[in-house]
Amino acid sequence: MGAAGNAGGRGGALLLSLFLFALATLLALAACGTVKTPTEPPAPTTGTAFTFSRVQAEIFTPICAKAGCHDAATASGGQVLAAGRAYGEIVRHPAQGRPDLNRIEPGDPERSYMVKKLRGDPDIVGNQMPFDAPGSLPREKLDGLIGWILAGAPNN
Repeated sequence: MGAAGNAGGRGGALLLSLFLFALATLLALAACGTVKTPTEPPAPTTGTAFTFSRVQAEIFTPICAKAGCHDAATASGGQVLAAGRAYGEIVRHPAQGRPDLNRIEPGDPERSYMVKKLRGDPDIVGNQMPFDAPGSLPREKLDGLIGWILAGAPNN
């Protein structure tokens, strides 16, 4: 009986080890897709995706397309963000400071240079936007812009 009892004990320990390994594997897999580094900004969690009309009305027109910034006379960074011109100058258009990135890459806010400039990411060229008040774009508006990009940046 002693040998049979030991075999049963080893089998139970093996099953427990396999269960713990499976549990650890599942927990590790569940962690995938979370923020990768302490400096990487989180994905938008609140609010809804803006339409392009709303991006124009709530961000570009009042904050960006003003004298000395992204108006037709100045065109800072080579882009005009005035109504009627903004969409054609940003979507799938290479960024002047980082031509390896588009100003807006539909579906991919992390490859959209405008998002990086508004957040002040460390890999931008120049200053965080908006230039006259860096970091002042409310989170709700940034989330709305990111949501619009994630939706494919439609001209709606």
